[in-house]
Amino acid sequence: MNKNTWIIGFTLFAIFFGAGNLIFPPNLGLDSGHYFWPAILAFVLTGIGLPLLGVVVGALDKQGYIGSFNKISPIFSVVFLVAIYLTIGPLFAIPRTASTSFEMTVTPIINTSSPIALFIFSVIYFAVVLYLCLSPGKMVDRIGSLLTPALLITIIAMIIKGFMDFGGNPSSHGTEAYTSTLTGFSQGFTQGYLTMDAIAAIAFSMIVVNAVKATGVTHVDTIFKQTAMAGVIAAAGLMFIYISLGYIGNHMVVSPEKLKDLAAHDQNVGTYLLTTIAGTGYGEFGKYLLGIIVALACLTTACGLVVSVSQYFNSIFPKISYKAYVLVFTGISLVLANLGLYQVIKLSIPVLMIL
Repeated sequence: MNKNTWIIGFTLFAIFFGAGNLIFPPNLGLDSGHYFWPAILAFVLTGIGLPLLGVVVGALDKQGYIGSFNKISPIFSVVFLVAIYLTIGPLFAIPRTASTSFEMTVTPIINTSSPIALFIFSVIYFAVVLYLCLSPGKMVDRIGSLLTPALLITIIAMIIKGFMDFGGNPSSHGTEAYTSTLTGFSQGFTQGYLTMDAIAAIAFSMIVVNAVKATGVTHVDTIFKQTAMAGVIAAAGLMFIYISLGYIGNHMVVSPEKLKDLAAHDQNVGTYLLTTIAGTGYGEFGKYLLGIIVALACLTTACGLVVSVSQYFNSIFPKISYKAYVLVFTGISLVLANLGLYQVIKLSIPVLMIL
């Protein structure tokens, strides 16, 4: 396994690991109670296993999923992939990375979520995304060599302190949805899929295939082997983080009154748990640490999505340059991140489930 494979694997890990992936596991750990292990293993199965399978299958053809779906029907290939790329790209997932990053990094620090603050933040955020994505070959090195190590260092620091602070007896808390090993497995299975990484794998597969090709590899079998190894590296990192955060969440105690208060204020339980872990472990510095983790997680995911969508549309409409697509999709994402994102998310969820 060479250095390039490790860099590609780290890049794949980083672009899969968004803020949503950070929030789901501790929430699952808290809710599952005594049925934590069947729940978290099922979560890993669909939250990591399906995306890994999706990335690897995309390497069976030199053209990735474009070539695979063309064998079914060229029309089906275009319609299906356009729907996927637009939905998980500029019309939904990319704008959400900016708004989520703002809400979990800037808002707790400056204590405001004003439209002006969001606009200023999103302009800076997407300027960085634009810089990283204009040269897709360099993006892999920049994320794999620089951003991913920073992301891993910060999140491991939070996890280690979380184990120290909340590593006692498991919480007796468990929701009504977790009443047996079977229901625990079922809930974890569904929540792992709802990370939507299985769908994103179709988009991210092309990044990995192109990155492997850029190292000079041309034979299909070698491309497949290198992609599979990069996928295993990414899967190992994700598995460690998911299980660790889930375990910490399972050992935290949150009163029923606090849960009702969070629900009344429409606050996400997973976000509260992460904030508590960071705050308990590192005090005032904890919110900055969590902010760095979320910002890096969102930024790397946004870059992966922008590159994937731009490369795909450039492949089917090559008269428009790749860089032009990057500018257009980044601009659309900037607008949607500031205007009516809640409605965009609301309308996109049924589409995602259909896809």
